[in-house]
Amino acid sequence: MTANLREIKVFTTFPHRCSYLPEKEATTLFVDPRQKITPELYTELSLMGFRRSGDHIYRPHCHSCNACTAARVVADDFVPSRSQRRVINANADLRLKITDSVIDDEAYELYERYIMEKHADGDMFPPDREQYESFLNNSLGCTQYFRLYDKDHLVCVAVSDQMLDGLAAIYTFYDPDLDKRSLGTFAVLLQISHAKKLGLPYVYLGYWIDGCRKMSYKTRFKPLEMLSNGRWHGDGDSSTSGLSTIPVVNVSGDARD
Repeated sequence: MTANLREIKVFTTFPHRCSYLPEKEATTLFVDPRQKITPELYTELSLMGFRRSGDHIYRPHCHSCNACTAARVVADDFVPSRSQRRVINANADLRLKITDSVIDDEAYELYERYIMEKHADGDMFPPDREQYESFLNNSLGCTQYFRLYDKDHLVCVAVSDQMLDGLAAIYTFYDPDLDKRSLGTFAVLLQISHAKKLGLPYVYLGYWIDGCRKMSYKTRFKPLEMLSNGRWHGDGDSSTSGLSTIPVVNVSGDARD
């Protein structure tokens, strides 16, 4: 990977209300949307804690808070816990189909139900078709959509980007009537299994947020590495990944809304 990150322009938002810690103000760093994102660059940015949302590559850049911590599972060393094995067994009857698009009525209707019933207090409520297609598009040509079916009924969609060193779990939505199946957990387990089959070492889970109950599930996937001070640290030790020691991106003085 040879991208020169010092030549990449980035923008910061104005401070705004944090979606995860309501008492906090958040600032977000965005890569210039005109920047060509190659697989090599996407992987390097991910190593630095960036994530994709639609056409945008971003990471938190808050001056008064560092609660958001990028987290990834070491796929090769992952062994499911007893409760995770129960989740796997409970969903063994589901049929998997992997597609390269999610712009269809079947998937959107499931997403719409999920947002209406599970996240009516969130930023994506009320659900909107245009926002959905923008958020979950395959803009980089590396996105896979893991669709799970109970017979012919779509019950879950996990959106996952494939990078050079792993999969990035972008978003999962599922049938809100099937909470007992723990489909969110199963979607992560599915991506870990898929990464192993592809020989990819990591599954990036986005941000673990200290003090945010909704993000606490990520610590149940072990071994988990977290990004701190530019280095990936494993569970309970100070080991680091040399690939993450990448020069810091220069921050532009421009701002985006």
